[in-house]
Amino acid sequence: MNFSRPGAAAKLLLLVLLSVSLYFWGLGNHGLLEPDEGRYSEIPREMRETGDFITPRLNYIKYFEKPVLHYWLTASAQAVFGENEFSGRFWPALLALGGVMFTYLLARSMFGRETALYSSAILTTSLVYFAISRINITDMPLSFFLTAAMAGFWFGLEKDRRFYLLFYAGAALALLTKGLIGIVLPGGIIFWYMILTRRWDIVRSALYLPGIILFSALSLPWFIAVCAVNGDFFYFFFIQEHFLRYATTMHGRYEPAWFFIPILLAGLFPWTGLLPGAVRSALPSRIRALGNEKREELFLFLWFAVIFLFFSLSSSKLIPYIIPVFPPLAVLMGRVFQKIVSESDGRGMKRFLLWNSAFLVPFILALLVYPFFNSRISAGRLLPYALPVALALSAFVAAGWYFYRKSRFRLLALSLCLLAFLSMFSFRRVFTLYDGLISARDLAGIVAELRRPGDVIAQYGNYDQGLPFYLKQRIVLVNYLGELEFGAKQEEDPFWFIGTEQLLELWKSDRRVILVINTGHEETIFSLLDPNVSSVAAKTERRIILVNRP
Repeated sequence: MNFSRPGAAAKLLLLVLLSVSLYFWGLGNHGLLEPDEGRYSEIPREMRETGDFITPRLNYIKYFEKPVLHYWLTASAQAVFGENEFSGRFWPALLALGGVMFTYLLARSMFGRETALYSSAILTTSLVYFAISRINITDMPLSFFLTAAMAGFWFGLEKDRRFYLLFYAGAALALLTKGLIGIVLPGGIIFWYMILTRRWDIVRSALYLPGIILFSALSLPWFIAVCAVNGDFFYFFFIQEHFLRYATTMHGRYEPAWFFIPILLAGLFPWTGLLPGAVRSALPSRIRALGNEKREELFLFLWFAVIFLFFSLSSSKLIPYIIPVFPPLAVLMGRVFQKIVSESDGRGMKRFLLWNSAFLVPFILALLVYPFFNSRISAGRLLPYALPVALALSAFVAAGWYFYRKSRFRLLALSLCLLAFLSMFSFRRVFTLYDGLISARDLAGIVAELRRPGDVIAQYGNYDQGLPFYLKQRIVLVNYLGELEFGAKQEEDPFWFIGTEQLLELWKSDRRVILVINTGHEETIFSLLDPNVSSVAAKTERRIILVNRP
């Protein structure tokens, strides 16, 4: 099976069909996951309700932690598909596939069609890349725009300067998605590539006036507009949310410098065994040759390494931050896979299978054992989700060794690609498990049944950010500020952010109040409000709902 033959078109079509089915099938079947999906669905909903697309608001107060593009994209999906879970996840899923497309084009330009197909299949079926594609957060859009920017830079440098328009557009949209890293990360990659290759002509080549104009036209208008109507935006967004957030632990997201190493290894499942060979292939045969040979591999390696080190050195870390490293790694891994599939002696394939077994077999065993030893979820509830993933990954490992012993390496490659898709289809069901654990959809449904016109809905000591999205109503927050502290300080009406004394006054007032509390807060709330038994209107696994006038 040679991918350079006419059958390559059929294989590409199969890859596209499987990828689209994997990423969009069942995309809206589970509730918004707290807190991020509730937040990134509610802000666009409020934009559409108020008609203000300049100042982002969450629970109707200013929210400046992220730029505006992701909200605009989600609002456009809500306008087409309605205000639901599918519309919230539409753009992350679509842009994830867009990242696969750019990965294919870049790999094909660098190494040929066969490597491009393998690279695309690897990226599409890498565990963390796939998982983040189905969550409404800003990291997948950022990854897409950075991938487009870096592909545009490479094509502009190696083919035609007009491709720099893609580089500048991608950087501008990355800036509008998640801030200054849209400039810092591409700039860092290009800087080190220029230094190591000693290609000083990059400065003259990449400073492309039409691209600079395009970058300014895309990125500046919103920043100018939001600063014009919000004098406090500049300090909060650029100083606090960039420099202080990167350099300090102000958001409580500190993790050690090695935090992303296990995330990367697990995130590449079921292809992690290709990583050692991919890194080794990017290194020159001798130090003196660094930058003079393997320039394609060096560019891809720097793309990975600069982003990985940047976030590893940050004091603020979350798993999705390293999503932008997956496209360049997928190309390097696809290149290695293409080489070992083409070898006749099978030594490279054996190394890959050994590495892969070393990573996957312990993970498979953990999937089978963990349900019986965790204290949070019963084994009977977890096993239906863990077993299919464990079986699919076991088939991936077994098929690799079976076809290796038969020396049928191209059939091995096809089998592994198909089984990788099967593994991700099996993993996709895990989101329905988390639907019942960290979604406010069922809670909102109960509140909606209890609600009457004019009711006040309040939440004590917490903020389920999906509640206002599902209820289409602002909620009162009691003893809670969290990430809303900045906007809450500027709120003119004190009614929406209150303490226990104000809650007691509200509870005893003439207004009907629906109060949501965490399980575990009963003693505190009952001693404060002294409600009667009929005040407990409903319970969920994590929340209790009280009504002062049942």
